[in-house]
Amino acid sequence: MTLRSFLFVPSDSERKLIKGEGNEADALILDLEDSVSKDRLEIARGMAAEYLTSHKDDRERQQVWVRINPLDTEYAMHDLAAVMVGAPDGILLPKTYSAAEAVALGHALDALEARDGIENGSTKILAVATETARSLFDLDTFIGATERLYGMTWGAEDLAAALSATNNRLPNGEYDGPYQLARTLCLAASRAAEVMPVDTVFIDFRDMDGLIAEAVQARRSGFFGKMAIHPAQSAPINEAFTPTADEIAHAKRIVAVFEENPGAGTVGLDGMMVDMPHLKQARAVLALAEAMAAKG
Repeated sequence: MTLRSFLFVPSDSERKLIKGEGNEADALILDLEDSVSKDRLEIARGMAAEYLTSHKDDRERQQVWVRINPLDTEYAMHDLAAVMVGAPDGILLPKTYSAAEAVALGHALDALEARDGIENGSTKILAVATETARSLFDLDTFIGATERLYGMTWGAEDLAAALSATNNRLPNGEYDGPYQLARTLCLAASRAAEVMPVDTVFIDFRDMDGLIAEAVQARRSGFFGKMAIHPAQSAPINEAFTPTADEIAHAKRIVAVFEENPGAGTVGLDGMMVDMPHLKQARAVLALAEAMAAKG
């Protein structure tokens, strides 16, 4: 399943959990990390488990994931032990150094799925793969690391802190070089690992034009979805990552012209030459459009 939008929701806020339930996001991420203070973590775990349990039968429309605390903290295993009873669709794994954390998380999930009667391997992992300085050198370790890996996303805010940067964007609003590098490496590593690349958050939730521009550019680059930090961001993200009518029509024409010329490696269309990579892209567009149509 291709998830276009992931909306962060603090797990200790009943009001925000209710708002998330009616949101357009393809997936909610019940947060136990950055948006929850440690003195409320036990409360947040209980509320997350309750939400997951009460929403087990409504996952076709909207999946429910959980962001746990980093594995190298004292909190992560307690987070997992508390929420797995509710059978989350996946776990967002923050601040990784390499795929070793994803593999270790997979082993923990094996045990907890057995404990709670959950189908083995059904809980997926989305790794936040660039929040530490070391992680930029180890992204290729995710290739073939675990079948639980749904995708990889990248983080600019924690990476900026790790690099002791005062800002991660240039005066024109574009990401500075280190963060462009992290984004590109995350995208390439995701595709090499044959998992979903998911773009990071756009933190200025009042700037819808900026969000849309960044989301559209992300899809052009090859990302399949984007993180959201505000409920109003979900619908624009969904639209940006859904093929347009023009894109679908053009993709159909590419597929059709190759079907009309069996065995051809290159054909002409509208005064341009298209070849196998164009055919592969066209089929990917049509598959995504079909999946979105089925989702309704």
